[in-house]
Amino acid sequence: MKKILAFGASNSKQSINKILTEYTAKQVSEASYELLDLNDFEMPIFSVDREEKSGIHSLAVKFKAAIKEADGIIISFAEHNGAYSAAFKNIYDWVSRLGRDVWESKPLFLLATSPGERGAQGVLELAHSRYKHSHKNTIATFSLPSFNQNFSADKGITDEALKSAFNEQLSVFVEALKNN
Repeated sequence: MKKILAFGASNSKQSINKILTEYTAKQVSEASYELLDLNDFEMPIFSVDREEKSGIHSLAVKFKAAIKEADGIIISFAEHNGAYSAAFKNIYDWVSRLGRDVWESKPLFLLATSPGERGAQGVLELAHSRYKHSHKNTIATFSLPSFNQNFSADKGITDEALKSAFNEQLSVFVEALKNN
């Protein structure tokens, strides 16, 4: 059975990105998933000086180990001022010191959502453009706009066109996961 690592790239306790990530992981049949909470990986702000003085933080090593154990990764990005949340960026900065291939060439399903009409497309485009140059595996992407209008805890994605687009990208991810 394949194992998926999933997390919302936000430290909000009510993160809609965490909700979307868990929903997505549950859609992958014949796979188990581990849902991480970024609050469990809170570290001092990365700096080269801090790394030289204290080494790589143990929570970064733990996060990287979870990546290595997974067969595929699902991330849903929160958009903060058009970019990654500070919580995610800091973890990413620490983990990137453990090797250039942060995601270990695992299939990625990059998601984003927000209450707004753009569905955090800016951060999703930023993440995809950053990872596609250094990543050697499939990267599926999906943005869910207007989360509160287009998602239900009972039904998942409620808009049929959006659900169809989601399922298309989910299929791309699942196929890559099978072949990984």
